[in-house]
Amino acid sequence: MTEAVTYRPPRPNELADCALVWHASVNDYMARLGHPLPPPVLEPAVRLGEHLLGTDPEHFRVAVKSSPGGKRERIVGFGIGLQREHVWFLSQLYVLPDEQHHGIGRALLTQVLPSVPETGAGATDSGVGNSVDAAIDRRHGVLATCTDSAQPISNALYSKLGIVARMPVFNLVGRPGSRSVFPPLPEGVEAVALEPPEMVSHRNPAAPGKAELRQTIDAIDRDVLGYAHQPDHLFLRVQGRTGFLYQTSAGEPLGYGYSSQVGRFGPVALLDETLTAPVIGHLLRAIEPRGAASVWVPGANDRAMVALLRAGLRIEGFPAMFCWTRPFAAFERYLPAGLALL
Repeated sequence: MTEAVTYRPPRPNELADCALVWHASVNDYMARLGHPLPPPVLEPAVRLGEHLLGTDPEHFRVAVKSSPGGKRERIVGFGIGLQREHVWFLSQLYVLPDEQHHGIGRALLTQVLPSVPETGAGATDSGVGNSVDAAIDRRHGVLATCTDSAQPISNALYSKLGIVARMPVFNLVGRPGSRSVFPPLPEGVEAVALEPPEMVSHRNPAAPGKAELRQTIDAIDRDVLGYAHQPDHLFLRVQGRTGFLYQTSAGEPLGYGYSSQVGRFGPVALLDETLTAPVIGHLLRAIEPRGAASVWVPGANDRAMVALLRAGLRIEGFPAMFCWTRPFAAFERYLPAGLALL
């Protein structure tokens, strides 16, 4: 008998199931490309899911198939959107391979999208409404996502909403063979550690206080990324990324950057793009990764790309694509934390 599909918020104990859907979906097409994924490590995906469920519960939905009578449920897909000020970002949208091509992904996308003003047009079989152009034009914000360039069906679905692929983003991986390609921080520029919130100012008298630090980071983010996202900074720091605020000796902020001992690099946001190579060099020296470093580099950030390639990192796999309805960030001065959390 046919199982019914319903859509609802996830329960906390279902986040591991979502992580398994992600792994199965990505591995399905990666294996067909000759690059199967290793066995899943669920903990990082579960922690990210917990964070996004905590900050954006209204934009997190799972697709559930129930047996007749509802005695058995299984998650077959999920979608997560983030709302950060005026920017909505589709973090994840995955459906089990055997359940694809049945409208589940389209339905999930419809449910996690932000609400739009009524256009007066009737619904279509796409489930996203008629007169898409009018709906997009009347939005007060930006719709954005990051997709795999090897996923033409997904990219077409997003493009119908005006979330069009605009810029490649490359994964650079490796150990720097030569740090001499990274110039030192210029004279008069200093790096102040962003300690855990409860520790700020306890060990470093040059560090700003908590309220001042939040305001400074928010101002940098709005200048570079287009929106502030303080909860995501806290999440990254709790998960083990070490951040630095870069400022002049007089205390004028210049940007920030994060790295970690496990090699996860970013985000990096700079008010002056000429600081790109010196800041990357400082982060790689200050936080020595136990293995290879992994950095996501937007195509617009040529300074980061050149410096990292000259240092010996290599481009891994095929590029992802940043997509948006209208420009919102200065990607020539930004390196994201990853593809699911800018």
